[in-house]
Amino acid sequence: MPSRALRPPRRRLRFPAAAIAALLAGALLAAAPGAATASAVKALPAAAPDYCGGQCNDILPPGENGNATLADILANKVFGTRPANTDSQLGPYSALASGYPNLTNAQLGNFFNDASFGVPANQVASTSSPRSDVTIVRDNTGIPHVTGTTRSGTEFGAGYAAAQDRLWVMDLFRHVGRGELSGFAGGAAANRQLEQSFWQAAPYTEDELQQQITNVAADGPRGQQALADAQAYVDGINAYITQAYDNRTFPGEYDLTGHVNAITNAGSIQPFQLTDLVALASVIGALFGSGGGGQVQSALVKEAADARYGTALGDQVWQSLREANDPEAVTTLHDGQSFPYALPPSDPQGVALPDAGSVVPEQLIYNATGSATSSTTKAAGVLPGNLLTAKHGMSNALLVSGKYTASGNPVAVMGPQTGYFAPQLLMLEELQGPGISARGAAFAGLSFYVELGRGQDYAWSATSAGQDITDTYAVPLCTADGSPVTLAAQSYLYHGVCTPFDKLVQTDAWSPTTADSTPTGSYSLVMYRSDYGLVTSRGTVGGKPVAFTSLRSSYDHEVDSIIGFQMLNDPGSVHDPASFQQATQNINYTFNWFYADSQHIAYYNSGDNPVRAPGVDPGLPVLAQPAYEWQGFDPTDNTAQYTPPAQHPQGVDQDYYISWNNKQAQDYGSAGFGDGSVHRANLLDSRVKALVARGGVTRASLTQAMADAAVTDLRGEDVLPELLKVINSAPVTDPQLASVVSELQSWQAAGSKRVESSPGSQAYANAAAIQVLDAWWPLVADGVMHPGLGDQLFTALTGALQINESPSGGQTGAASGGPVDANESIPHKGSSFQFGWWSYLDKDLRSVLGEPVAGPLAQQFCGAGGGLTACRTVLLNTLQEAAAESASQVYPGDGDCAAGDQWCADTIIQRPLGGVTDNKISWQNRPTYQQVVEFPSHR
Repeated sequence: MPSRALRPPRRRLRFPAAAIAALLAGALLAAAPGAATASAVKALPAAAPDYCGGQCNDILPPGENGNATLADILANKVFGTRPANTDSQLGPYSALASGYPNLTNAQLGNFFNDASFGVPANQVASTSSPRSDVTIVRDNTGIPHVTGTTRSGTEFGAGYAAAQDRLWVMDLFRHVGRGELSGFAGGAAANRQLEQSFWQAAPYTEDELQQQITNVAADGPRGQQALADAQAYVDGINAYITQAYDNRTFPGEYDLTGHVNAITNAGSIQPFQLTDLVALASVIGALFGSGGGGQVQSALVKEAADARYGTALGDQVWQSLREANDPEAVTTLHDGQSFPYALPPSDPQGVALPDAGSVVPEQLIYNATGSATSSTTKAAGVLPGNLLTAKHGMSNALLVSGKYTASGNPVAVMGPQTGYFAPQLLMLEELQGPGISARGAAFAGLSFYVELGRGQDYAWSATSAGQDITDTYAVPLCTADGSPVTLAAQSYLYHGVCTPFDKLVQTDAWSPTTADSTPTGSYSLVMYRSDYGLVTSRGTVGGKPVAFTSLRSSYDHEVDSIIGFQMLNDPGSVHDPASFQQATQNINYTFNWFYADSQHIAYYNSGDNPVRAPGVDPGLPVLAQPAYEWQGFDPTDNTAQYTPPAQHPQGVDQDYYISWNNKQAQDYGSAGFGDGSVHRANLLDSRVKALVARGGVTRASLTQAMADAAVTDLRGEDVLPELLKVINSAPVTDPQLASVVSELQSWQAAGSKRVESSPGSQAYANAAAIQVLDAWWPLVADGVMHPGLGDQLFTALTGALQINESPSGGQTGAASGGPVDANESIPHKGSSFQFGWWSYLDKDLRSVLGEPVAGPLAQQFCGAGGGLTACRTVLLNTLQEAAAESASQVYPGDGDCAAGDQWCADTIIQRPLGGVTDNKISWQNRPTYQQVVEFPSHR
């Protein structure tokens, strides 16, 4: 197996020596045999037919084992050791970045797991039966293969195995889902930031969580089965909790956060209940399955453009920057299919533009005491504070029809990006039992069904779609007693009636622990809810006070998708493209779903797409009046009329499908800014298109296409050519600049890759050129666009779409100052180049060069309209400035990397959710969980 030199991260949790000694002593005294006792090693034969013939593979770093006892955690801190299978999949995953160029089908096993059903005898690590009707066999990577003689037993085993592998993570997220992380894990600023952002997105009372369960149970036989499955799953979780607590083999984070005493074992781990699964589902839905909601910021861009250019030209500029239906955008459906949805109308009705300078964010925090009054803390927190607010993407899919493969069977390489964590948010599993037959990945705490993976003769996966299912309403404020209305009013007008807001309150309090030294503090999180959704900000429209609310179609319906996932796991339900599409129609999260079997590939875009009133612009706030409500809207249960399945982008047996969070089809309106001529999905599309043109596609060659795109700088491949074309329109006479241009040209000719000079070198090939482009991008984006946009519009536009998303999370914001999008400045996250001004510069530079541009920007910006010569001067001046920056300026360093260390700045770090850390790996722009599949036969 290829090996890579993985750099150890700097250890973030530091405990006083005395504390370590005491805890280590307690941990050793408490050590007891594991809860699951291994029986004689024997093979686990496939419990169901497996039609993949050894041609299904998968991978999920860092490793399956996410359970570390206190002794394990302390040993990791002191000695650097890790429990078995904590990081066993990290090395193979990392190695693909350098190992893909000469990849063959026979070598796929060096970089991926065998995803066949069952476990060969020589790969069985343990066997246990937590209940008489279920057996859990773990293979040598720690992956649980759960086989039940009853359906209840299968689900019980799924819950038991999930708790074995991810109990601490599950516990964290059930508290995140209630906005109460700080009281459970500590008052670190990041913990508070996360619970605050979640409470803003999906606040519920306990009765409302329970009501979602009741609603599903009433949804016919499948709903009743789902409830029974979930209850058996919870029973399995709780059986493990009891056993692990009694045997003192539970995750050591419970000791470190004060829930259990490390010496006496006094304390408790609270059992799970069904409402915890609803809280977990609401986190996943908010993270990966929503879309839209940026209407107020879009309105600010429009108003700034109108102020800069006048209403007529300003609206044209705004529309061209918005790129809601850009003709040059790469689409998943590329055969001319049109699926009109959420397009800007020619004559918008009910638009509610905020008065200039009037918008203020809604107050969230009340009654802060102690450390709650400080926005910074020494403790890092157990989860990233911006986990919800940062933009998410990076899921991708590449599928090729059997007409173009070497075998005649379809090939797929696909997987979701859920970030990089230790342990991972997802877990791998195989589930076999009556009505269930699947292997793949599922979110910890929701793994009663495989959510992404393979069945007996088919595989499926998803990418985040993000179509617009969230609207912003301007809700008139009022007072019940007739007093003057101000922005502080606690009531609003609904159909002419002054109605009090619902007040949703979550009170959090914390005290210092061994893991989190943040001093005692507390606060209340308060969200106000109207029939038009949650209040996000307040302002005035036409001088009258309003609340701007966010109405999401999936709010209060996070559990509804359980039916679709149940069907995907049922071999009796899914057996061809049509049945696959029917299953995914039952998922209300906004996802692009992909399918492959031995004969077909297929695609379907899911989500509850509300039918808007005629003339409503989905990209702007709308007046909260009956005429502009969603058609059929009923606020009592947040339901409406939704577009029928036939109007969702979908297809069967297109020559190929690619997706990387890009536009789905022509006329399917983009929810946000930035879906234009240059998108990272171009990196996939160009490579797969070339493979299909040549024919004879294999699993290895499609994996190569994915991996090659994963190490390519989008800016270098798709924008640098225009930048150099402008510069080289005349000789570069400055010798130093000419040398820099030559380095950039050489790097571009080499493929614009960000790869090590040799495996394990921890230094990039073409490092100087990469550094120059990293430094140049914010400078050239500012230099090209800012003079023409002016300060107000430039600032508003950076609020709608960030300028850059580099691998290092550096080179952020505008060179001239101004706001920096939070998503730009996240280091070590892997995902890169989804959001940025790539299309703006591409379209503008081609316009300056006199090249054809479909859907051009309404104004020419580079050189402030001065033509090619003026534009060239801007590029040369900014390039010279970039070349003068030192490595330490471009890569200033952080807690994990020294200043100037380019490779380290780009590296991916598995963000620790608990006490054990993993090594850094070289940058790849790639899904976290990934399948490579080719089915040679079918039922």
